Amino acid sequence: MKHFFLGLSTALLVSVSAFSQTKEHKVAKGETTYSIAKKYNVAPEDIYRLNPNAKNGVNENAVLLIPTKAGQAAKTPVKEITKLVVKETPKPTGKETRVYHVVEAKETVFSIAQKYDTTVESITKNNPDVEKEGLKIGQTIVVFTTKKIEKPEKAKTASVSVKTATVAVAKYHTVEPKETKFGIAKKNGLSVEELESLNPEIKENLEIGQKLRLNKNTPVVANTPVVQPKQTVQYKDYTVQPKETLYSLTRGAGISQEQMLAVNPELANGVKTGMVIKVPSDAKFNQIAPNKQQIDISKTINKQESKELVLLLPFHIEKIEADSVNSVRERLKKDKFLNMTLDFYAGALVAIDSAKTLGLPLTVKIFDSEETKNSSAIASVINANDFSKTDAVIGPFFQNHVETAASLLEKYNTPVISPLSNERGKPYSNLFQAMPNALDVKRKMFDFMMEKNGNIIAVIDPKKGSAKQYITENYPSVKIAEINDKGVPTLENIKSLMVKDGINYVILESEKTGMVLSTCNILVSATSEYQVQLVTLEKNETLDFEEIPLSKLTRLKLLYPSVSRDNETPQAAIFAKVFKKKNNIFPNRFATRGFDVTFDVILRLFQDGGYKESVNEKASEQIESKFNYANIDGGYYNKGVYLLYYDEDLTLKEAK
Repeated sequence: MKHFFLGLSTALLVSVSAFSQTKEHKVAKGETTYSIAKKYNVAPEDIYRLNPNAKNGVNENAVLLIPTKAGQAAKTPVKEITKLVVKETPKPTGKETRVYHVVEAKETVFSIAQKYDTTVESITKNNPDVEKEGLKIGQTIVVFTTKKIEKPEKAKTASVSVKTATVAVAKYHTVEPKETKFGIAKKNGLSVEELESLNPEIKENLEIGQKLRLNKNTPVVANTPVVQPKQTVQYKDYTVQPKETLYSLTRGAGISQEQMLAVNPELANGVKTGMVIKVPSDAKFNQIAPNKQQIDISKTINKQESKELVLLLPFHIEKIEADSVNSVRERLKKDKFLNMTLDFYAGALVAIDSAKTLGLPLTVKIFDSEETKNSSAIASVINANDFSKTDAVIGPFFQNHVETAASLLEKYNTPVISPLSNERGKPYSNLFQAMPNALDVKRKMFDFMMEKNGNIIAVIDPKKGSAKQYITENYPSVKIAEINDKGVPTLENIKSLMVKDGINYVILESEKTGMVLSTCNILVSATSEYQVQLVTLEKNETLDFEEIPLSKLTRLKLLYPSVSRDNETPQAAIFAKVFKKKNNIFPNRFATRGFDVTFDVILRLFQDGGYKESVNEKASEQIESKFNYANIDGGYYNKGVYLLYYDEDLTLKEAK
């Protein structure tokens, strides 16, 4: 990526406009391509087109050709750092009138500037909080204008907010029916271990009505078990749809398999399309991801309308330019986050070039989100630019910032695609989580095993208590293998849990080489009598160690879920070749991810009905990623997960 960064356009705007005129510029001492481009309001890439050698740096007294007619530019606002000691109301200069404007719904800094015939820079300069925190409905800001204002609004009395130190108060949680320790802990921002530490009595049993402490400042209370009145469950008729299974029916109905069979004993003989069964009246089958057909969406594009795509990526250009200690090369050696951003961006550029090759009328704007885990320039970028005509936004990277973007753009119903975060996050009607979250990846594995009517056994390291709890609470039918004093399972116990009339899936939850090797040996031995397949719920690096023979893994057909896959198709080879030609390096997983997310978004923008309708109707696949979104609780989540297994010919194949 080092080679790529030296040619990076720091103006961050894709433009295909031609330049009709040029002028000469003599490089002064201390000038850089970036500062010269800024001086003439053009992009560095525009200078590089006319002066290719400038990519290697510019020397004092060198003469550069500068384009005088640039394509449509959209500059990312420069974030001012203001040391505010005393807040004073800015005073007008010249013939300007000071106006106090009360922010209304759907207003932006851009629209307010147009209303008063002033500039965005003037508003943000005189209202520093706007650039830091964005506009808020009802907020009063100062605007200077030369327009005639008949009735200027009176300034509201400024209020001083004082932050006081907060002390953790007593906080309890009363256990509701069907709640689990895992669910309660997650809901209150705790781990199961922390919840048990605060409430030792729940280690053995969790009872309905118990009052649980949620922090150390909460006093212990005597818990009296609450006798719950017997609730009458209301049922409704439901017609079984194609491809539905007993497992998917119980998920949709929100009850256990035992409860489902008690109400519908005929299901014990198999699930058949068209059967009418009884399910709870509050069952939400519409929240289960539909079985959408995966198609090649590049074959169904509609080029009639032009589209605008925005990328919000964390380049931190100003920070890099201001770094007087580290050179760009030195920074690249140290800054893994910057390398990841540039890799993703490089892949996205290949996707944009591919869109041009297809003849798609696409405009792309790219802004610096300047984000870290706890801060970003998202609000200021959105408020300072007109996003009303934007068809989709890719980024930012961090979940909290992508939720901010979705919230600010929800009024335009602009789709915001989160490209890398695998957090579940808060649902927004316009937020699309492109990376499957960790729990959905595990669920995909369990769904597969249960749909195959497999006998599921789990071999769990005693130190992985959270893994055991997740399985026992969410999948109580899974059989847990015993671990002996030496920390390994035994052949006798494993065989006692197996069945001979079906497939035995054995989940291995351990990173200990000894335990992994012992389990593999036991399972290989059992294959003479039973049908066995080894399973992990995520990629386990221990299985790549030399001590674990590949022959054993292929014999056991190791099966695991993954959000990406290695692709050796001709299309993947073309992408790798094009990427290497542009960047002198083969694409890594972040570069490929950048291509996959960006190209998928672009193709969906040009489907009939646009991005959102395409998401609701079509599943797709790019180089290494699947995109199959489901609408759950008002938000959109990608359920596109691969199930991969080691085949006996030493290749990885997808389980169907």
